[in-house]
Amino acid sequence: MMKKRTICTALAVCILLCFGLSSCTAQPRGNQYSAYSMEYFDTVITVVGYEDTKEEFDAVAEEILSQFAEYHRLYSIYHRFEGIENLCTVNETVDGAHRTVTVDRRIIDLLLYAKEMYAVTDGTVNIAMGSVLSLWHNYRELGKDNPAGASLPPMNRLRGAAGHTDINGLIIDAENNTVTLADPLMKLDVGAIAKGYAVECVARSLEARGITGYVLNVGGNVRAVGKKPNGTLWTVGIENPIGEEYLAYLQLEDESVVTSGSYQRYYYVDGKAYHHIIHPDTLMPAEGFMSVSVICKDSGFGDAMSTALFCLTLEEGLALVESVSDLEAMWVAEDGSKTVSSGWNAYVKK
Repeated sequence: MMKKRTICTALAVCILLCFGLSSCTAQPRGNQYSAYSMEYFDTVITVVGYEDTKEEFDAVAEEILSQFAEYHRLYSIYHRFEGIENLCTVNETVDGAHRTVTVDRRIIDLLLYAKEMYAVTDGTVNIAMGSVLSLWHNYRELGKDNPAGASLPPMNRLRGAAGHTDINGLIIDAENNTVTLADPLMKLDVGAIAKGYAVECVARSLEARGITGYVLNVGGNVRAVGKKPNGTLWTVGIENPIGEEYLAYLQLEDESVVTSGSYQRYYYVDGKAYHHIIHPDTLMPAEGFMSVSVICKDSGFGDAMSTALFCLTLEEGLALVESVSDLEAMWVAEDGSKTVSSGWNAYVKK
């Protein structure tokens, strides 16, 4: 049920994009085409773009999906892949200790960026929370498979796991591309940042080659690359957590919009839903919001910030957003009420 909801959410955004991009006027460059994949990052990936021919579009889309395949294999914490060291192997122990692992430079760059986001969010986004998040993941999967026997991770186990989340135990040798986890019970979980970071890397690779007129959507993590060829902006909808209508229609150019929501990944225990965004202080699902959406230039930053803002109070979140340039946000409270930052409405389609 959870995966189905995530897929449906992503498709809803894709349908809006395809509908909003259609036009009866002639385009300066070709036609609009779309490509889809459900193989990477456990979600739907949609590529929408303009080219003169489908063959030209297919070549670009194939390269985009190939890059996402590489990032998926590198950043996975649940699966090993033959012939590569990835974050799953970094998390493994041998004889009760983590080994020093030589990894692809793209892993090093992700981990260094994650440490920056830890500092920016004052520890709210912490990729060293894997020991806690893996407990929640295991109980959530068991609860989905056996709803009648669903239960919560015991608090004593969560607190014990929280004792192994010090990000200073993540030792990165950027010169030699090695990673070591100093604490044998420490695990990395990059779920709050890896998808958006990968989206941004792929988008920048397109920009570096002079390719514009594309939108990348990875599970609702949307990144526009340039404008549409006729010079107009892309239109992206923000899903309503409790209804069919979209909360807002945004117009973007070279920007990202990312949403974190309690309605996207959850399970039930005794009739109550428990979602996947865990507050680092309470070790329980964060409370107060159904969704938080952010607009910013960098999709990796947007991924981290949407998670952080979901865990902060509205007052704390507003203060953080207003202190950062080129960052806007919309909060949807549990009662359905909405709050937006001072510059949010500048992106809303008139």
